[in-house]
Amino acid sequence: MSNSATDRAVLPPTVWPARGRHTGPDSEEVIRRILRSRKETGALDDFAEPPVPEDPDRRVFEARWRVDDGAVTVRARLTLVSSLGRQAAGREWQLVAEAERPWDDAWPSPATMFWPDGDEAGDGGEAAWDYHPAVAGLRLRTVNPLPADDKDMRRDLRDAAKDAWCVNLVVHEAMTPDTLGRLPLVRRLPPGLAHRVVEHRATPQQFRAVNWAVRDLGVEVPRGGAVLLPPDPAPSGYDAQEFAVRSVFLDGSEPTELIAAVSRFAALPKPAPQGAEEALADLRDNWTLMTMEEQLDRQRRLVAQYSEALEAMTRSRDLYRESAERAHEALAALRDSPAPSASLPQTASALQQLTRVFKGLRPPKDSAGPAAMPEDETGKTDQ
Repeated sequence: MSNSATDRAVLPPTVWPARGRHTGPDSEEVIRRILRSRKETGALDDFAEPPVPEDPDRRVFEARWRVDDGAVTVRARLTLVSSLGRQAAGREWQLVAEAERPWDDAWPSPATMFWPDGDEAGDGGEAAWDYHPAVAGLRLRTVNPLPADDKDMRRDLRDAAKDAWCVNLVVHEAMTPDTLGRLPLVRRLPPGLAHRVVEHRATPQQFRAVNWAVRDLGVEVPRGGAVLLPPDPAPSGYDAQEFAVRSVFLDGSEPTELIAAVSRFAALPKPAPQGAEEALADLRDNWTLMTMEEQLDRQRRLVAQYSEALEAMTRSRDLYRESAERAHEALAALRDSPAPSASLPQTASALQQLTRVFKGLRPPKDSAGPAAMPEDETGKTDQ
């Protein structure tokens, strides 16, 4: 396991990333239904489904809403792709949301702006959108019992920890819990965390096995407690002891210490998960769901870019014109000079001047020629 956090960029604190897999049918229709419902209730300002002509199997959905009593705007983009590998069923999805200020976990989860939550799920497996994309059987929002086989347990925890899109919480049950104790602890987390945490549960008899399984990750699960698994690469400042909870009471009470540890872990400046940088760039560069003010701002930026390009082209034109005039003067001097036998030094001087002029016509080594006209945000050059 790599301990270097310098290989990937760190996502800004304004960004909320998540990834999962929908195992039911008609993933696209489920998202469209939820988006329409959210807009009708006023939870969303607007949504869109921009086309993706270069990839017929890929679908993109955009949504914009406001939080903090309307003071902060959130923009989110969900990308839906076909699942690959051993989990071929359903569709994988990536979701990146960005707010106008650092993310507050008390805000609504962006996942519930695109997917059904609670009693909203209809027939046909609509609620099955919260499966882990890399490890078969793992789900968000619920308890995931660890495999009985020690090797399977080690493999699942290792593979889950590698996927930095999710936060992995391992809980050891001190004793067999009752009905309240079997309820997911993740549902006690703030909304902004509940759909990013995978809760793994070890039975009382699995205490030795689970610590053997996580030994290579550099952590230890306290008896009757919990620990957060570091992603690969580990975030800067990660201390396994700081993110271990000595006691977790599975009696239905508020797990205050556990919530605090998960919140601290989620707030660490972690390296971006694989693919998150590209997803964020896609959100920023290819956003289509613009307000009137955003459209005006975009046009102003394009006008400024055109102005800069035109000024650069004018400078290049003047430079070439001046060089051409000097070249004509040098040629005229060469034509008017006496025969070489009469005045060889003067002829040589005229040739040297002409050579210098033509050297001056060459563009600088660090220049690619006249400035190119800017492209608009759709990737096409305005005519």
